[in-house]
Amino acid sequence: MLEKCLVEQCAPTLASLKVGSLFSYTFSDLPSFEAQALFWRAALNTKGLELAVLNVAAGRALIYVYRVPALKQVLCDREVAAFLTECGYSDLSPQGALDLLRRKLAQGDSFPHEVGIFLGYPLGDVLGFIGHCGQNSKCTGCWKVYGNADEAARLFQKYKKCTAVYKRLWASGRSVLRMTVPC
Repeated sequence: MLEKCLVEQCAPTLASLKVGSLFSYTFSDLPSFEAQALFWRAALNTKGLELAVLNVAAGRALIYVYRVPALKQVLCDREVAAFLTECGYSDLSPQGALDLLRRKLAQGDSFPHEVGIFLGYPLGDVLGFIGHCGQNSKCTGCWKVYGNADEAARLFQKYKKCTAVYKRLWASGRSVLRMTVPC
C-alpha cells in the first residue's frame, strides 16, 4: 500500500523537516499503481508537496516526494547550482532538474549520486561521497557523512523520532494528509 510507504519513508518530508524523500515501491499491477500514484500526487499537492515517479521498471517504481519551495531554495544555492551544472543540469528549476534526473535514472548506467542534493543532504557530504567512492565516511545514518558528523547525528535522530511518531499516529487512524504540514 502506497500510503503506508509514504508514512514509513517520507515522514520527515511530510513534517516539513526535510526537502524530499526517495523510496522504491514494489507493485504487481501497473494500472493500480498508476491510479494510487495519481491519487497521492493530487492529495499531496493540496498541501504544496509533489509526488514524482522518477523511474518504473520490472514491477518497481522509484518515487520522490518533495516540498517545492524547499527544493527551489536548494537549487538556487550558488554552490549547489555550480555543482549541478557540472553534472549536466542546465535547467535548475525543480521540474527541469527532475526531468534530467529521470533521464539519468532511465539510462541505468549508474545511480546519479547528485540525488543527495534533491534529498536535502549537505553539498559537502554529497561531494565527499563522490570523492571517496562511498568509503571513509565519519558516520552513516540517512546518508554517509563527510562533513559535520554531530549535526548529521542530530538530524538522523530527529528524522527517526518523526518517523516513529508518524507511524504510531497513522496506525491509530490519523490520515497522511492530516499529518502533512502544508507549505
